Amino acid sequence: MAKGDELVKYITQRVVHYMDTPKDERKERRAQSKRKEPWSMKWFGMIPFAVSLWVGQKESSMKSKHRKHRSSNKREHT
Repeated sequence: MAKGDELVKYITQRVVHYMDTPKDERKERRAQSKRKEPWSMKWFGMIPFAVSLWVGQKESSMKSKHRKHRSSNKREHT
């Protein structure tokens, strides 16, 4: 039962601390965390970004090829 009591105590402390901090300070802390760079960028630099761009270009070219193929098939059937 001691672990349950410790958990309740910890959660209560966190809630009280949250309620005691001014609203402006909480907003500022939230804004700072949003401005922080993503962990993938911090650890791997531009590589994840470059890969996502490359994959996106491949997907868009595949979709356009698929559309062209479908439109040519419709012309043949009519």
